[in-house]
Amino acid sequence: MLDIAEELHRWVEQGRDFAVATVVEVGGSAPRLPGAALAVDSEGTAIGSVSGGCVEGAVYELCAEALREGTPVLERFGYSDEDAFAVGLTCGGVIDILITPVTAATPGRAALTGALADAARGRAAALARVTAGPADLLGAPLLVRPDGSYEGGFAAYPGLAKAAAAQAGAMLDTGRTGTVALDGAGGWCAEPVTLLVESSVPPPRMIVFGAVDFAAALVRAGKFLGYHVTVCDARPVFATAARFPGADEVVVEWPHRYLAHTDVDSRTALCVLTHDAKFDIPLLVLALRLSVAYVGAMGSRRTHEDRGRRLRDAGVTEAQLARLRSPIGLDLGARTPEETALSIASEIVSSRRGGSGAPLTGAHTPIHHEAPGGAARAAASQPRPFGPYPPTADASTPAHAGASGIRSPWRVTT
Repeated sequence: MLDIAEELHRWVEQGRDFAVATVVEVGGSAPRLPGAALAVDSEGTAIGSVSGGCVEGAVYELCAEALREGTPVLERFGYSDEDAFAVGLTCGGVIDILITPVTAATPGRAALTGALADAARGRAAALARVTAGPADLLGAPLLVRPDGSYEGGFAAYPGLAKAAAAQAGAMLDTGRTGTVALDGAGGWCAEPVTLLVESSVPPPRMIVFGAVDFAAALVRAGKFLGYHVTVCDARPVFATAARFPGADEVVVEWPHRYLAHTDVDSRTALCVLTHDAKFDIPLLVLALRLSVAYVGAMGSRRTHEDRGRRLRDAGVTEAQLARLRSPIGLDLGARTPEETALSIASEIVSSRRGGSGAPLTGAHTPIHHEAPGGAARAAASQPRPFGPYPPTADASTPAHAGASGIRSPWRVTT
C-alpha cells in the first residue's frame, strides 16, 4: 500500500473513496513482494500492480466489490495446471492479497491516511494491518512512527496494539516489509494474530565521488533505481548542477571530508569514480570502515593492484578490503558511460538482492531470490540491507572502461 502512497495520498486529498489490494505473503516464483499494491477508486480508476499482470483483472473486481460492501477481504491466488483459463499465477507462485476499502466509514481511516501522508512526504512510518486472527480485526490498521508513538489499531485489544507497535517499530528500524506473528501468549488476544507490516523510509543514498562523464550516466541510473543521488568532487569547475541536472545534490568538497560528516546507513551505495590516488585512498580508508551496503571503485586492474597496496599501507585490513568492488561493476563488456553505469547499477542490484550476476538462460537458480533463511513471510520489500560481498572477479576477466476467523474463498489450484 505504501509503495503507491503518493498517488493514494492525492486521492485522499481529493476526497475519493477507494479500495486497495496489498500483497501480504508470497510463495514460489511470485512476481511481486509483500507490500506491492493495486488500488481502485469509486470511478473505476486503477493504479499500481500486485502481480505484474497475472491476476490484475480478478483483483480489480475484488477491489470494486470491497468498495461496494465496505468490508476487507483476504484472498489467495495460485497457479492452475488443470484449467489454463483459471485465475492464477502462470509463473507458478502463490500470493495472498488483502483488499481494504478506504472510505469515510472505514474503521481506522485516520491511521491509514496518516501512513499514506507520511510516506508521500518522505517521512519514516510503518503501517501494520491484521491479516489473520479474530474476524473483527481483519484489516485493522496501526500507524507506528520512529519515536514509538502509534495511532489507530485495535480498541478492544489495547495490549495487542502495544505488542504490534513494538514489532512494527523494530521492522521500521531496518526498513523491512513483511509479516509477523503474535502468538497471544502475552494475554493481549485469545488467539494468534498475524500482521502485515509495511515500512516506508526515505530513499537510500547513492554517493558518486568524481564529477566525470561516467558519473553523469550513473546519476541517471541511480535515480532510475530510486536512490537519492549525490555527486561529490573537490573541483568546483566540474562539480556543477548544470553538468549533473539529475542529481539531488552536487557537493564541492574533498570526498573523504564530505563522507566523514554526511549521513550514511546500511543501504547506502558509495561509488568512487575518481581513480586518482590523492582522492581515492583517504576516501576508501574511511568508506571501507563504514557500515554501508556497497563500496565500488573505478580503475584498471593495474590501478586496483596499486590501490590495494596503498590501502593496506594505510591500515585497511584484509576483511575490510574484501568488501571493495574493484574494478567496479559487472562484466558486461561495457565501453560507453551509459553501459558502464548499467554495469555498476547491475552489480549494486545483484549485491542487494543476492543475485549471482550470471545469465538466467539455462540456469536452474530462482529468478526471484528469497530473503535470508528462505522464509517467505520474512521476505522484505525495498529497501533491504545488501547481501554479502562476493570476491572480486579474477584477473582473467577483462575490466571495462569504467488464516483463522477470516473470510477466505481461497483461489488456489495445484
